[in-house]
Parts: sequence; structure tokens; C-alpha cells
Amino acid sequence: MKAFTIKKYDKKVALKLVDMPLSILKENDVMVEIHASGLNLLDSKIKSGEFKLILPYKLPLTLGHDAAGVITQVGKNVKQFKVGDEVYSRPSDFSIGTFAQFIAVNEKDIALKPKNLSMNEAASIPLVALTAWQALVEKANLKKGQKVFIQAGSGGVGTIAIQLAKHLGATVATTASEKSFAMLKDLGADVLIDYKREDFEIILKDYDVVLNSQDTKTLEKSLRILKPGGKAISISGPPTPDFAKAISAPWFVKIILSLISSGIRRKAKKLGIDYSFLFMRADGMQLREISKLIEQQVIRPVVDRVFSFEQTNNALQYVESGRAKGKVVIKIK
Repeated sequence: MKAFTIKKYDKKVALKLVDMPLSILKENDVMVEIHASGLNLLDSKIKSGEFKLILPYKLPLTLGHDAAGVITQVGKNVKQFKVGDEVYSRPSDFSIGTFAQFIAVNEKDIALKPKNLSMNEAASIPLVALTAWQALVEKANLKKGQKVFIQAGSGGVGTIAIQLAKHLGATVATTASEKSFAMLKDLGADVLIDYKREDFEIILKDYDVVLNSQDTKTLEKSLRILKPGGKAISISGPPTPDFAKAISAPWFVKIILSLISSGIRRKAKKLGIDYSFLFMRADGMQLREISKLIEQQVIRPVVDRVFSFEQTNNALQYVESGRAKGKVVIKIK
């Protein structure tokens, strides 16, 4: 099969299209012929080596964390899926590789593709929707009547998180450029802040939850708009010792993460804020819950551009530019 791989961590070197054998199908795996794959900033960060402490992958490595396609083969212990099923997935860490024609995925990490989505639309969903779910439902336990600040509303996570938060009954504030306001209002955002001209710290106060996806300076400002007892959940760092413990990281990684997150944890504690870092995980059961919301038209995908498989490097550059509204997808079949 054809796949886009890296031989070393490097921000500037392009992915290389190579021929490689199919993965060995394990007893609980299904083989998926990939029709489309979504791109994420995580792919770029792994490529540059930014996550090599947390995710020590063996190289060469095929990138890609989102897939939609058709099952062509099932392992002998697979119970929930059959050949011919249309599925989508965020494969688990160390089993990624959706910038390819095929991938073997554990059945616990997949769900049937929502019937009302195309393959391209479905490929845009898993990583960002699971991120939003794990932040707002699992960590924040967001309730009706609460207020949530979702940064960068027009991004991949933001467009889904806004819709999920509204479904949960929250008031949603977000930052974006003014040209994205109409789209974000349509998705359900209540308070729209033009990050180029306005300061969210002046406009927002007494919020219950912040979903941070920006830099540490923005995160520190976000702590100050929360009410005491509020929750700051960051998907862009800094990672915490609790996270290191959850992934069973080596002792030296725990020490490093403790040091780099000590400042923000101290500031959060002083303000009575619960700070946590979220590195989303694969979860087929949660993806099935998300599928129900998509089929009920509570959540809809936002796809900015679709590139051909051969244009994967161009697609990744476009994601890195920060100009995308919603998700970028590569069409493989």
C-alpha cells in the first residue's frame, strides 16, 4: 500500500510517499480501507518532535489520526463489526497511520460511520469530537446554565466544542476573527470576541469552564475570567504530573512535566481554579455517542478544504498556516 511517512523528526522535511506492506491483523483488529483522513495540528507536532517525550514513536512512522473507510478484513475475535461496514476512527496512540491506503485498528477504537455523513465529512470528526467530548462531558461535567469559554472557535476542536456545549445547555463565548462570526453564531456561539481588536479578559467574567487551546499567556489570562471553583482544561499544555501518571510515563518525564507546569498550577491554585491538561485518547464507545448526535443533527462537521492524497504535504502546510476554518481532509479513495 501507499503511505506518507517520516524517517526522522523534522519540522521542515516533507512527508515521503512510500510503498509498504499492510499491518499485521491482530485478533481484535479490523482492516480498514481508508477513503479519507482528517489532518490535525497533532500530526505536525509529532512530525517536528514536539511530543517525543510523551509519545516515543519508533521511526519510520506513518502519520495521521483520523480515518473514515470500509472494513475489508476482521480479526478472529472481532464481535461488533463485519467486512463491508463503513466506519470511522481515531486510532489509539502507537497505532496511528491514517495517511495511508489501509490501517489495522482495534475494534474498541472504531464506530460505524454516521449515515448522514460522506466519507470526507466523517474523516473530519473523530479526533476533534473526542477532544471536545472528553473536555466538556468527561472533565468539565458541563451543565445546563453554566458558562464556557472556548478559545479559537473557528478551529477544528472549536467548531465541534461550540455545538456540543450548546447541546449541553451552556452559554458559549469564543474568540475568532470577525469574518468567522456568522459561521460561529450559526453553530451556536453566544458571545463572539474579535481576538484582533478585543481583550476577552475585559469582556468575560465568572465563567465556569475554559477550554484552552492557545499559548501559556492566554491560559494565564483565562484563569482570571473563571469563578472560584471553575475549571481550566488545556489541550495545548503545559502537561501536568497527573497526566504523566495517567500515561505511565518514566520518572524523568514526570519530573520534567512537573517543572514545566508548576507555574500555571500554582497560579490556578491561588485563584481556586482546577487546572488540568487533556491529551485526548481513542474511544470507540464515546465515538458512538457522538455519532448519535451527528445523526440527530445536533452536531455537524465543518470541513474547510479537501485535498487529494498526493497533496498530503500541501494539506499539512495549510493546517500549519492556521487559516483553516474547521477541518482539513485528504481524500484517499
